[in-house]
Formats: sequence, structure tokens, C-alpha cells
Amino acid sequence: MAISTPKLLTTILILCSSIIFSYLPTSFSQPTNNTTNLCNGILISYRYVTGEIIPPILTDPVQQAYRFESTLTVRNNGVEELKNWQVFVGFIHNELLVSVNNAVLADGTSLPANVSRGAVFAGRPGNDLKTAIETAGDVGQMQAVVGLVGTQFGVGGPGVPLPDNITLVNDGYSCTTLRTQGNETSICCMPNLNARINITYQENFSPLQSGDLTIMYDVTMTDDSNYWAQVTIANHNPFGRIDNWNLNWEWMEGEFINSMRGAYPKIIDSGDCIFGEQNNFYTSFDFSRVLTCEKSPTIIDLPLSRTNDTNLGLIPFCCRNGTILSPSIDITKSKSSFRMNVCKMPPNLNKTKLSPPQNWKINSTVGPEYQCAQPIRVTPSLFPEPTGLPSQVSAVATWQVVCNITRTELKKPTCCVTFSSFFNDSVIPCNACACGCDNANNICSANEQALLLPSEALLVPFENRTKMAREWANMKRHEIPNPLPCSDNCGVSINWHLLSDFKKGWTARITLFNWGETNIVDWYTAVELDSAMPGFEEVYSIDGKILPDGNNNTLFLQGKPGLNYLVAERNGSNPKKDPRVPGTQQSVISFTKKKTPGINVAHGDGFPTKVYFNGEECSLPIVLPSDGYRMVAATAFSTMFSLLLILILIY
Repeated sequence: MAISTPKLLTTILILCSSIIFSYLPTSFSQPTNNTTNLCNGILISYRYVTGEIIPPILTDPVQQAYRFESTLTVRNNGVEELKNWQVFVGFIHNELLVSVNNAVLADGTSLPANVSRGAVFAGRPGNDLKTAIETAGDVGQMQAVVGLVGTQFGVGGPGVPLPDNITLVNDGYSCTTLRTQGNETSICCMPNLNARINITYQENFSPLQSGDLTIMYDVTMTDDSNYWAQVTIANHNPFGRIDNWNLNWEWMEGEFINSMRGAYPKIIDSGDCIFGEQNNFYTSFDFSRVLTCEKSPTIIDLPLSRTNDTNLGLIPFCCRNGTILSPSIDITKSKSSFRMNVCKMPPNLNKTKLSPPQNWKINSTVGPEYQCAQPIRVTPSLFPEPTGLPSQVSAVATWQVVCNITRTELKKPTCCVTFSSFFNDSVIPCNACACGCDNANNICSANEQALLLPSEALLVPFENRTKMAREWANMKRHEIPNPLPCSDNCGVSINWHLLSDFKKGWTARITLFNWGETNIVDWYTAVELDSAMPGFEEVYSIDGKILPDGNNNTLFLQGKPGLNYLVAERNGSNPKKDPRVPGTQQSVISFTKKKTPGINVAHGDGFPTKVYFNGEECSLPIVLPSDGYRMVAATAFSTMFSLLLILILIY
């Protein structure tokens, strides 16, 4: 039967379309389910939009990479405004997130980010979700739509890769089970009266949060195109210390720093403004005076000499060369502050359009590493009235950034501990490679246990100990490994010596050694003694106190006034033949057994379980001094006494 020309063309077009569309990426239209109308709380939905295979093309489908595009929607259908929303998405396909639109990662991680274990997304400041009641149903103010682009693995079509969990992180809500339909999964979270926070009349602000370190971002003055902000870094960790801090963040709205007091950019550069949108808007602006236009500037503290500088200083808590001490050592030196003038860009040219930077990071040359959360809006800070009147001045707006110490295996300690005792003449040295090793040529062993030492070797640099260690090992008939154990490579070592153990008490001696090339100012150390601390009596040559607030098993030690320097390593009396000598501080510490009945000092209770120096945890030896010699001697004496008693009875 003959086929007409129009029908033939139609058939060909249908066949061609089928072939073409089979090669196009999988995509889905907007769902039409009515879940939105069924939730009277916070509706969260995750919708998979499209995906396609990306190079390299592999034969193993599990390892094959695919581009994905998805949207995360958070909608407030309730009767209360949702402040500082945060949502967890439980990714399960080894996702690598490349782009996030209209939100940020709550832990401050920069993109691209590995989110294979899930991620918490946070709305940017100003993205609080209002209710339909107060906006007359304006969806634009009720919901946030977050665009996600990334890479996932092993999820080729026609499958729909969805997370196995999404939930609201904010306190005071409980969520239902997930509902999945097609390419979308959703959940409804309702206010849980049993979990509600006791909110005061200042209902528009989140409560202040606690952490190891906090950063307050206070807007103190505002104009249409710029504002003044004060940034205050406060250390709350009793062991924490920061030296030469570097503070980093990301501007999200094209802002730039015009001027500063109390701190300065590490790199002064206005190039991004001159060749960017800022120059198109501020056509008559003199960008040669601008401090930095970097999207992610690094800010550093000013030296002490700038404290009273009329142009750069005169800011409370500024200009301390980047040093922030523990509040346990000096509360007045536990914070740092600076002010800056920030210029804004359209469409935020309004006094009330205020938005802090995101993705804060802080690091230093001394001290632990920190991970910072995103800023949250809190009650405006209060400052003393500048003319001295008995009044307080409120900030225009305040955000808080909370940072906590992170422990990673990659970061090595900078200090180590040695153990010794009155009943054993060998010193347990610091572990090999305690503070890291660079053993590219395999000239030493990083895995061998360090050789025991005579006590006099503690005053000798590691490079001068080899002969002493060999002679001591031969004398004690200890095996000498080949190659020898590597150095500890620590700039500071601390010796804990069990000095005496008697019926009513015991004593220890702590000695600090500085093997570095610079003096350590305002040093402090903290010693944890889990069983012995209730019996603490006195520290004699340095200041010591037991820390309160849940740290009552920790002894905090620091130099006395005028003796707070741990001097650097220096030449011996005869540099041509004598080894270099470390700077030292030493003190005896006494304890009573009256409050610690049953304490076994020699078998571990008299040795620290943790030691910190200037906020960093030190490496501890893996063994304790043996009291075998003392036990053997006591057993021999007991045997001889028994034999003598038998002989007396016989005769």
C-alpha cells in the first residue's frame, strides 16, 4: 500500500526525534504533586532536575562520573518565621558539590566540596523565611530555592539519584518520614513544643552560641553605600592560644574594604575593583586608596608599636602582633579587635541592606586548627559610651561566628613529653617523629621506639645524644636497632619526673625545654592528672592553679610575673666544643594522699594522661618508667629477711 508524502515525512520526523532524544541528558519537569498544600510547617523538598554522563567514559559503571543538577527548596508554611534555616541533605552517591546558588555550606567548606557523607546547607543572612500570613502569601519571601550542581558516581539513567535523608537542622522541630514521588523527595517538619527554646522578647534574634573561639561581626554605623563594622575575635578555650592570627572570609555581594583600624590586609590590592563592576558603579571613586578588593581577603593583626597610632590604632584589644592568649592566663589578652569601612554594591544600596561575609577561617603559627560555622544573626552587641557617660551604645546589627578546634591526623604536635622517676635511672624519651619527620633518605627509623636515655641527656640537643644513647644502651644491655630511631623534631619538650613517693604524699618535678630559636612569651602548660588532682597542694617555682568549670583534673601552670619568658636555645659556654643549651623553666609540685586513698603513684596515677603547651596537645610516651628494680630489690630483701628469721628459730 502506498504511503502519502506528508505521512512519510511525519514518520521520519518521529523516528529522528526518538534517536536524538535518546542521547540527550535525562531531565524532569516540575512535579505536580500537592505535597505543598499538605504541610503546615516547614516543607523541604529535593528535586533531581537533570544529569548526564561526563568524561572519562569507563567500562565500570560504578566508577562512572555523571553531572547532576538539583534543587533544594525550603518553604515556610507555618505560623512562625524561620530564622537562620539550616537543612541536612544525606547524599549517598559520592557527590562532589561544585556550585551552590542561594545558600552556603554551614561548616564553611569551600567549593568544590566532597559531600559524600552528607552536607548541611544554610541560608545566607537576609534569607530568613517569613510566613504566608505576614506576606499575604508571597512565595518569594516564604521559601528559598537552592540550586545545586555537582558530580556523582554510578547513577546512570534511567535511575533517579536522590538522597536517602533530608531534614531541618534548626532546633524546635520534628520531621515526618520522607515521601518520594518520581524525581522528588520531600519531608514536612512541624514545631515540637517539647523541644522549643525558651525565647525571650527579642524573638527576632538567635541566642548566642558557645565554642572554642567566637567572632562577633558588629555593624556600628551604616549608610546607603557603605558601613563600619567591628570584628572581635574572642578565645574561650582554657588551653587555647593563637599567635600571628590570619583571618579569612568571602564577600558574597561584591563588597570591598575601603579602610581599616586595628588590623590590615595581608595583601593591599585594588585591582579587582578597578577591572571589575565596582569601577563601573563608583565612577568617581579613588581606588588607589582602597585597601583590598579581594573576594576572599586575609586580614592580619598590627604590631604593638601601632597601638596608639592615631591613623591605624586606638582600637580596644588591637595591635597585639596576632597573639590571643587563653582566658585562663589573662582574660584581658584573650581577644583581638579591629574596625573596617565596607563599601557595598547594587542592589544593596540601602542603610538596612546589611550582609556579613561568609566562609570564615582563622589560623595561626602556634595553636590548634579551627573550623568555623556560618554567621548567625544575634542580639546587637552593646559597647561603652565613647565619651565616658554611664551609658551603652547598641550596634546596628550583630552576627556571631562560632569556631571549634579540630583534630586531624595530618597536623602533628609541636611539643612532646618525657617521663622519668626516682626508682629508675633511665628516662623514657619523646617518641620518634613525635612532631613529624622528613626521612626521605631512610637514614633513621620512624617506627622504632626511641632509645632510653640517662637523665643528663635531657639537656643535650638530639643531634648530640647519639653517643650517649648508645653507651647507655650498651651499659643496660639493651638492643640497639639499625637504623636508629628518628628524632622527635619538637620545638618544646617537657619532662615529668616522679621525685618521691611516701606514705602521706608524693612529689613531681616538671621541666620545660625550649629548643627553638625564639623566646616564647607568656607561655603556659596544662597537665591532666585524672586520679591525683584532688590531692594537689602547691607549685613552688612557677604559678599553678586547678582549672574550674569541669576541668578540675587539670593543673594550669605559667611563669610568675617577670619570669613568663621561656628563653630560646643558646650556645654553650664554649661553643667550639660544648653543645647548645635549651632555655628551661622548672618547678617541684607536691601532692597529698589524704584526699586520694588507694592512689598508685608509681603504676600510672602519678603521670599525666594529657599535657598541653600553649594550647596544643603534646605527644606522650607510650610506656611508663618501670619500677622493676625497686620490686626486685624489695623481693630480695623480703626473702633474705625470711631466711634469717628461719635460721634464728632453728638455732
